Amino acid sequence: DVQLQASGGGLVQTGGSLRLTCTVSGSGFNFDDYTVGWFRQAPGKRREGVACISNGANFYEYSVKDRFTISNDNAKNAVYLQMNNLKSDDTAVYYCAAGRDALGIMAAVVSGTTYEADATWGQGTQVTVSS
Repeated sequence: DVQLQASGGGLVQTGGSLRLTCTVSGSGFNFDDYTVGWFRQAPGKRREGVACISNGANFYEYSVKDRFTISNDNAKNAVYLQMNNLKSDDTAVYYCAAGRDALGIMAAVVSGTTYEADATWGQGTQVTVSS
C-alpha cells in the first residue's frame, strides 16, 4: 500500500512563500510508475488540481504556473511544492495524491479541475494567505 503525508502549510502574508512536502511511503511506489500531484480545496469550492510531476515532467494549473514549482527527491520519496508570491486566492487545504493514471491527473491539473479516479490521497495541510 502507498501512503502519503503532506506537511508545510501555515499562515503567510500576501506575497510570501511556503514549501509543502508530500512524503510517500509504502511498498511498490516509484516515481517511474506514479504521478504525484498537488490539489487544493478552498472553502465552498471543489478540490482542484494545482501541479503534478509525472516521469520527470512538471505540469501546472495556469494561475500558479509562474509562482509555484513542483519537484521531487527520489532518495527521500518526497515531492515538494514551492509556492512563491502567494495570493489570498491561494488560501485552501492542500492535498497530495499519487496514482498510476498519469493522463487523468495531468488533465485535472492543467485544467484546474477535480480528480475522482484511482489515486491515493494524503491528509490535507492548510495554507492561509492573509492580506
